[in-house]
Amino acid sequence: MNDTTSKPALPDRLSSNPRSPHHVAAIFEHEIGILFNGKERADVEEYCISEGWLKVAAHKALDRRGQPLMTTVKGKVEAFYK
Repeated sequence: MNDTTSKPALPDRLSSNPRSPHHVAAIFEHEIGILFNGKERADVEEYCISEGWLKVAAHKALDRRGQPLMTTVKGKVEAFYK
């Protein structure tokens, strides 16, 4: 099957939080995947390919606004469409 709609190019930095300036809603209409150091991760909240980091939620900890606390992990990051 040929996909008649073209998918937007994945940006260098992307966030899944709609309040972030790095959130692009058009990209989340398609399923994306993140490879971190060669392994696929499903718990990524934000990533930056050029700087080599991603942010994941720090367990059940919440900040004062009720948002999950983020932990930054450094390594090789690759983004792709599934």
